[in-house]
Amino acid sequence: MTDVAPDLGVEIAGVHLKNPVMTASGTFGYGEEFNDLIDLNRLGAIIAKGLSLEPAGGNPPPRTVETPCGMLNAIGLENVGFSAFVKEKLPFLKTLKTPTFVNIYGKTEEEYTELAGKFDTIDGIAGIEVNISCPNVKAGGIAFGVDPNSAHNLIKAVRKQTTRPLIVKLSPNVTDIAGIAVCVEDAGADAISLINTLTSMVIDIETRRPKLANITGGLSGPAIRPVAVRMVWQVAQAVKVPVIGIGGIMNASDALEFLIAGASAVQVGTANFVNPRTTIEVIEGIQQYMVEKGLSCINDIVGTVEI
Repeated sequence: MTDVAPDLGVEIAGVHLKNPVMTASGTFGYGEEFNDLIDLNRLGAIIAKGLSLEPAGGNPPPRTVETPCGMLNAIGLENVGFSAFVKEKLPFLKTLKTPTFVNIYGKTEEEYTELAGKFDTIDGIAGIEVNISCPNVKAGGIAFGVDPNSAHNLIKAVRKQTTRPLIVKLSPNVTDIAGIAVCVEDAGADAISLINTLTSMVIDIETRRPKLANITGGLSGPAIRPVAVRMVWQVAQAVKVPVIGIGGIMNASDALEFLIAGASAVQVGTANFVNPRTTIEVIEGIQQYMVEKGLSCINDIVGTVEI
């Protein structure tokens, strides 16, 4: 045991975070929605809801369905768009001591690069997280993140448009996620976050129709955590940049699995819908674990898995 409070501070993509707990894009709105529920200044970082150049209405309902140990969503990246975010959402985020990262997406390389360039000139943004799980309409709808060359070319193009710290969020719907990670690192990624949701499907046996209007959706929650931990472990061994673990984190023990596997930070997602205080409880739980183990620095945990 130690009488000195452990240091939870981490460095992600050149940005100092007071602790390794971030919010996952799409599960925390634009931050202000949780302002009356938790102290946002205690978070390591906020990742805002995914943004496109223009406002997007998303997919028709039903857009979510509960599954054992998780949920499927097919929201369709509904968002207010760049201009409304800067005018209506960012002013509040700029009042916080917690850094804000914006998550961006597009259907073409040009949309990604234009959006990255626009955010490069906006104050109050700590960095950019690039969602490469989106369909490339010019390539027949295949997601940018499932093809190494597409992923590399996209991030290389985005890198040219911004000096901001760049996090790349990987799709798990691939056969070699470590190979994709190496490609985006080579293209200029400053950090890598994973995993995004697993493409899944649920059928109503009475109607014999999919329960989601979009037919398929993204599976998240505790059901995907073992998959995510495995992929984080693989990627952490393959790249030199920091890795951020995402996938089914419901408590501090879950988060610690990712840190021990090699993640330098974690993002809490689906748990925010179940318990809005999850992020705070995870921070407190990690700190308590470190006190009990006599650890003084969060880096004493990262990547310590014994194989």
